[in-house]
Amino acid sequence: MAQAEPLGAVRPGMRLIIGFIAGFLATVVFHQIGLLVLHRIGVTPGTPWQMSPVPPFGVPRVISLAFWGGVWGIVFVLVERILARCPGGYWVGAIVFGAVFPTVFSWLVVAPLKGLPLGYGFHPSGILVALIVNGLWGLGTAVFLAILPGAGARPR
Repeated sequence: MAQAEPLGAVRPGMRLIIGFIAGFLATVVFHQIGLLVLHRIGVTPGTPWQMSPVPPFGVPRVISLAFWGGVWGIVFVLVERILARCPGGYWVGAIVFGAVFPTVFSWLVVAPLKGLPLGYGFHPSGILVALIVNGLWGLGTAVFLAILPGAGARPR
């Protein structure tokens, strides 16, 4: 006879799915609102919620970006217990994770794959924008993990 799961328990596979959803939503909301603010105050020419198609499937740019935000959301839930032990706590850990890991991966892996220079040239305003919007993505992912139904409790 199978033993019942404790009330509020979340299966690991479901937690990964919820991580994807949280990362996807965090991109569409937190990341893009950050980009909007930075655009409006003149820090970046980049605009949010871009609907121009991207290869190879022609999906809107914001959806492609949100998909990869979802993939990073899976990574986020895999390291979430570590984030809870960061100086400053879980929320600071979430912001730092978002600011550092997706940003550095984009600079060192994605840019060269696209035939662009490392760090997209490491322009100061580009560095600032990446760290801010990706840090906001990390915060947003943590927020969505806290409020999505079935997400379970965040690590302490």
